[in-house]
Amino acid sequence: MPRTKEFDPEAALQAALELFWQRGYEATSMADLVEHTGIGRASIYATFGNKHDLYLKALERYEELRDPQLLTELSQPGPALPAVRAVVRRFAAEAGSEAERLRGCFVTNTAAELSPHDAVFARRVERSWEHVETLMHSALTRAQAQDELPADRDPRALARMLLVLMQGLRVTGKGSSEPGRVRDAAEQALTVLD
Repeated sequence: MPRTKEFDPEAALQAALELFWQRGYEATSMADLVEHTGIGRASIYATFGNKHDLYLKALERYEELRDPQLLTELSQPGPALPAVRAVVRRFAAEAGSEAERLRGCFVTNTAAELSPHDAVFARRVERSWEHVETLMHSALTRAQAQDELPADRDPRALARMLLVLMQGLRVTGKGSSEPGRVRDAAEQALTVLD
């Protein structure tokens, strides 16, 4: 008769996510994961697989938690351009806040640490960024249809520019203790929407 799990897999996954987010993949050992999740090594392997598999599940969990917020923000009825501006400003505020800046964005952290040499993570990061770009493109296309955005602007190119800006804000915010740097960059970039 199989033994029943004596731990909450969802809570363990969240604990692993927090640890990976704080330290990164390479700096997190299996011993660290055992200590932080409070479950044994064998239980981690049996439930989540190896460290690579667990990190991938943590990345998926991060996206599940973050993506609905972005979709909600960018798909509200009414004017679309204020929502786009609000999202960029939120990214800048988070990147410049003391509480958020040291952790950064889990997807961006994964892109910097793992994507260059791990095709699985490179595909996951690309998929995440394509999702953000699609949401931005949709909102900008709606803004143009509602005469909020000049007709000579390319919504796809603007969405890509804003995606790159938002990821850059995360990287810069993580490395800088000057919140004005990311805030000023975001505000300057948003002038292209005028």
